[in-house]
Amino acid sequence: MEKKGSGARGHTGRREFGGASQGRSLRKGQRSMSRGSRARGEGSSAMTSTGQDSSTRQRRGRHNPQSPPQDSSATLKRGVKKGTVPHSSPNLAEVKKKGKMKKLSQAAEEDLIAGLQELDLNPETRVLVGTGLVFDEQLNDFHCLWDDSFPECPERLHAIKEQLILEGLLDRCVSFQARFAEKEELMLVHSLEYIDLMETTQYMNEGELRILAGTYDSVYLHPNSYSCACLATGSVLRLVDAVLGAEIRNGMAVIRPPGHHAQRSLMDGYCMFNHVAVAARYAQKKHRIQRVLIVDWDVHHGQGTQFIFDQDPSVLYFSIHRYEQGRFWPHLKASNWSTTGFGQGQGYTINVPWNQVGMRDADYIAAFLNILLPVAFEFQPQLVLVAAGFDALQGDPKGEMATTPPGFAHLTHLLMGLAGGKLILSLEGGYNLHALAKGVSASLHALLGDPCPMLEFPSAPCASARTSISCTLEALEPFWEILAGSVEPQEEDEGEENKLEEEDEEGRWDVAALPLEAWPALQERTGLLYDEKMMSHCSLWDNHHPETPQRILRIMCYLEELGLASRCLILPVRPAMDAELLTCHSAEYVERMRATEKMKTRELHREGASFDSIYICPSTFTCAQLAAGAACRLVEAVLSGEVLNGIAIVRPPGHHAEPDAACGFCFFNSVAVAARHAQAIAGRALRILIVDWDVHHGNGTQHMFEDDPSVLYVSLHRYDRGTFFPMGDEGASSQVGRAAGMGFTVNVPWNGPRMGDADYLTTWYRLVLPIAYEFNPELVLVSAGFDAAQGDPLGGCQVTPEGYAHLTHLLMGLANGRILLVLEGGYNLASISESMAACTHSLLGDPPPPLTLLRPPQPGALASISETIQVHRKYWRSLRLMKMEDREECSSSKPVFKKLPKTTNPVSARGTTTPKGKVPEAGLRKTTATLSAKECTLGLTKSKTAKVVLVQGQSSEQATSGAPLAQATSTESEEGTTMDQPASAATTQNEPQQTTSEEAVGEETEPVEIPLAPCADRESTEASPVPGAAAQQSPEQLTGSLGSLELSSGAQEAPESEEDLLGEAAGGQNTNSLMLTQAFGNLNGQDVFYAVTPLSWCPHLTAVCPIPEEGLDVAQPCETCGTLQENWVCLTCYQVYCSRYVNSHMVHHHEASAHPLVLSCVDLSTWCYHCQAYVHHQDLQEVKSAAHQNKFGEDIPHSH
Repeated sequence: MEKKGSGARGHTGRREFGGASQGRSLRKGQRSMSRGSRARGEGSSAMTSTGQDSSTRQRRGRHNPQSPPQDSSATLKRGVKKGTVPHSSPNLAEVKKKGKMKKLSQAAEEDLIAGLQELDLNPETRVLVGTGLVFDEQLNDFHCLWDDSFPECPERLHAIKEQLILEGLLDRCVSFQARFAEKEELMLVHSLEYIDLMETTQYMNEGELRILAGTYDSVYLHPNSYSCACLATGSVLRLVDAVLGAEIRNGMAVIRPPGHHAQRSLMDGYCMFNHVAVAARYAQKKHRIQRVLIVDWDVHHGQGTQFIFDQDPSVLYFSIHRYEQGRFWPHLKASNWSTTGFGQGQGYTINVPWNQVGMRDADYIAAFLNILLPVAFEFQPQLVLVAAGFDALQGDPKGEMATTPPGFAHLTHLLMGLAGGKLILSLEGGYNLHALAKGVSASLHALLGDPCPMLEFPSAPCASARTSISCTLEALEPFWEILAGSVEPQEEDEGEENKLEEEDEEGRWDVAALPLEAWPALQERTGLLYDEKMMSHCSLWDNHHPETPQRILRIMCYLEELGLASRCLILPVRPAMDAELLTCHSAEYVERMRATEKMKTRELHREGASFDSIYICPSTFTCAQLAAGAACRLVEAVLSGEVLNGIAIVRPPGHHAEPDAACGFCFFNSVAVAARHAQAIAGRALRILIVDWDVHHGNGTQHMFEDDPSVLYVSLHRYDRGTFFPMGDEGASSQVGRAAGMGFTVNVPWNGPRMGDADYLTTWYRLVLPIAYEFNPELVLVSAGFDAAQGDPLGGCQVTPEGYAHLTHLLMGLANGRILLVLEGGYNLASISESMAACTHSLLGDPPPPLTLLRPPQPGALASISETIQVHRKYWRSLRLMKMEDREECSSSKPVFKKLPKTTNPVSARGTTTPKGKVPEAGLRKTTATLSAKECTLGLTKSKTAKVVLVQGQSSEQATSGAPLAQATSTESEEGTTMDQPASAATTQNEPQQTTSEEAVGEETEPVEIPLAPCADRESTEASPVPGAAAQQSPEQLTGSLGSLELSSGAQEAPESEEDLLGEAAGGQNTNSLMLTQAFGNLNGQDVFYAVTPLSWCPHLTAVCPIPEEGLDVAQPCETCGTLQENWVCLTCYQVYCSRYVNSHMVHHHEASAHPLVLSCVDLSTWCYHCQAYVHHQDLQEVKSAAHQNKFGEDIPHSH
């Protein structure tokens, strides 16, 4: 029973934390815990012999929609006194299982012994140490040959190296030699044709390189570009091998060129090969990793990475980037929050789009806490890869954001709690050399385990950030159980508050220079206080009392056994002075306790009975003094820099103690006294966060600080609607403090048992950490009771040691890492020992072990969290996430158009910022290379518009005879501006649309015999292994087939009005532009032609329903307004409505019904709302034929 009771956490916990084989003897001599043991056995009745919980649930609707019922073990009986233990008895199934296990135990024990003999059981060697660093000077062997001012330059790495040397970080890291990625490794992501094309660049001259670079968006090429890109990718792969091969804990690759924009067959945005994408596939193939998390915090959306994995549920992609309603590069609708992936990968693409500049650390941290960390907890990645761009730092000319280097340290720290700490950062962007160097060094500090510097105060996300986060959460909620109820309905009176807040924030972005972050000097990391004298406090009348002296002894022995005590600085314990006690307790009460030292046994019994749940012995006063004094001594050590953090293994506990009364096993409130002592040392009202995770509400602590705004008290506890100790309504969520302290008392009341890791971590993500970061404490004190741990006889909850490790790790990002854990309750000796050991591991900098998701948060837990959030939203801006009634606030955007480029410079100034609404005069070409339809446009207007610009002096014959043309995707060449974009009459939102374009290389350019990037062949009907992929076509084939395309002449400049755009979906085009012009030679040099190429496949074709029995009538009027102009037929319900340029009734129909595909009654083209693209596929042939027969009275001509 004992072994079984700790099976869920014991197997994993002991393996990760050094383990112990003492499980069978943990309760030796503890007859008082026999009933608790039975309860623990009952609570783990769902455990299998392998230690796995049979009630493990998978995400709904994707892996295992029929989840088994939750654990139905009996709940604890309520009692008037704290310490009441429930009675339970095993059922028949348990008895049979025990019998079977007994028969198998001998053989199993022999196998276990044999296995243990092969293991290295030295606890000191179990924790991986070391941060790997790849930095190779060869990566500086390329630059832009024709533009010395190009921002992606060798000076970036030089600046980083100088900063790392200055801060002594190079010597602290494990250096790894960079290696070249093999072609087979690159082919895990990129096409062979594309790789071969890039390989040929090694042998090109400058003119040839410039021409080829001009066929892509925002890139340059150098003879060494290919080798450096291979070396950059190989550097990340080397770290993957080192981390997954247990050589190091984590690592960082300081590399260039960046990679996250590179697509399967497309160079884009300074990127040739997608390093993190290749690394993810490499980890899956070589190391058998099943789940990879990719985090992209570069200020630009990593569309290349997204497109590679957007149908793959084994890779979770999270990007947080500047978007500005599509006005910021790369101008993709796929960068918005509404894009969540496709097919099996739906829900595994997460985009957090920033719609204004100047976003700060608090905004990024809020997105991590509310979105990334909860989803990652459910996803359970085995490796975390970060596309670590630092162009969101204040001062970067491309990002125009206001984050700081310490902010990136915090983001890195938060990620270090995932995947057992297996974390690799790969450098992407960052173009302010000073900011870039500081950002890299800050992240590296965090990887090395240094504490995170404090952020500016106050630290709350802005209204725009909260809107983006809310929209993203709503889009993801259907796919992740842990996000259920994560956004709240907006209260009626909150609208005006938010408007006023936005007005107050208008000037918040006028920020001075980068703040100087203070990295604490290296010191002894963790202090430990323990004194066996505190064991002399005991019950003279009840040998079975749960608050037994052996609690602290067992914890200390376990820490010594694991080698953890030797890694800490042992500090001497001293008794608390009267002056310290009097900061929280009355003088009369202190003297009353002192008098118990001389009382006789009967008097002690009478005195104890006068309080609630208290026993007193002659040593009680001395032990209580030592407990409070130990907490004060630890505060002194932390504030003086003697240690960074620490634990105090003390008893009796303290958080129930009132200013003038003992209560619930507690005499002096050690944590409260320590908090006041810290403020006395500082000589001011130091901001202090007290987190009380003891399963009982800390009524005493709450009362001592309820009117004090300098102390934020947060308690998670069993409440059971006021019937759980200490009873009454003191622990209700409605208790928020009083007077100046209103809002600084936060209660999360559980109204039932069995709360576990998921419930506590969800509370951390949604409530505790958002408030804590906004409060920005200077010291964190934890009332660390472990009676919510699995197996505790009083708490009835199920928090594992691993869960406590994660809770501790997350708190360590606060207050410069100054966090103190002071023991409170916890009455199962095995549970408290393992739980405190897990917390100690975290304090020492060891990564928290991976959690096993037993279940999503309980509905009761979510209700309690939501209740507390509703109460505290008026006090804390970080809690004001709300359902967006009008999604237009998130998603609406008006197309912004840019005049055609007047220059032919092939190198784009990607990242060059311009004022909103203004467009730079120079624009550059964007192209596709071996481009699939999906790569070019996924989530956008995937219909590709070919644009041909005839350069002055070039004849039409030259244009069609193979002269080199630049095939392009019109995302945008300069950040902050947009290119020519078609708007469809069928689009639901006015998002900028993506096209493909072709432009001549330059004036009087001679043909150059080099392999140009081939274009997608719209005529190909061959099935592609990747849906949406198109066959390749040579430039000669492309230009030679222009005559067969459906061309429309255009003005020299892109139209400024939406109604005049090309691609105004069937019937919306300007009639003056419908004439097919044959006489190319008579045109001016800058006349432009367009052709829309539909997708050859889309994933929503299954929504097409059979034609109704009554047939199809394309002459029907709109069913809403009766117009006969520009109508469309829904191919799911066959209702007819008008286009967006009439009264938008088909758009409204789509929004109401979600029917994706519609057919134009004008030209019989088919539009998909979900893909935002025209579609031409064999599955549409029947309905198109019927429509053609109805419209023209004849069969549709054969399509070529």
